[in-house]
Amino acid sequence: MKVYKSFDQIDRDLKILKLQQQIDEETLKLSISDVKSSFSPVSLIAGSLGAIVQKAIVVKTVNKLLGIKKVKVKNVED
Repeated sequence: MKVYKSFDQIDRDLKILKLQQQIDEETLKLSISDVKSSFSPVSLIAGSLGAIVQKAIVVKTVNKLLGIKKVKVKNVED
C-alpha cells in the first residue's frame, strides 16, 4: 500500500488513474469497432473469397510440383 505525504501526490496519482481510464475506454471503443468491421458482410465475403482463391492456388501449385494431372474418364458403352 502506498503512503502519501501530501495532497499533491494524491492528486497526481488520481490524474494518472483518470488518464489511464480514458485510455482504456478509447482502446475498448477501437476494439469494438474492429470487431464490428470484421463481421460486416463485405469483409466476410472478401475473406471467404480470398481463402478459396488461396486454396485453389495452393492446389494448382502442389499438382504442378507433384506432376499430378486430371484423368479424363471415357464412357464405354457395350
